[in-house]
Parts: sequence; structure tokens; C-alpha cells
Amino acid sequence: MASPGKKSFPLRIDPAVWDALARLAGAEMRSVNAQIEYLLRESLARRGIKLKEDESPDAPGDSQKG
Repeated sequence: MASPGKKSFPLRIDPAVWDALARLAGAEMRSVNAQIEYLLRESLARRGIKLKEDESPDAPGDSQKG
């Protein structure tokens, strides 16, 4: 079940990409879902796309496992 205020989205992903994400997520103490969101936010920031302050990649809770 999605967290309150979060959008649920089905994703088809190559197994090799999933494995790499899972390893990276484990190393950074995140769930794979949180890692994907972190990487998307990081990519948006690199492109100069600003999110609301409370949606920053370093917001509390993005390192929760779950």
C-alpha cells in the first residue's frame, strides 16, 4: 500500500537493473522504492527542475526501509 500523499505507479524493470538498484539501496540503507525515488529526484535536480522544499531528496524519511 502506498504511503499517504504518495502516488502509486506500476513499473516494469529489467532484472539486471533491479539487482543493481537493490545492491545500491542496501548499501545506502534504503528500500528499492526509496532508492528509485531518490535517484529520480537527484536526476531532476541535475536538470535544474526544482521541487517544493518539503520534497527535497534529503527530506527525512527517504532512508526508511520498507
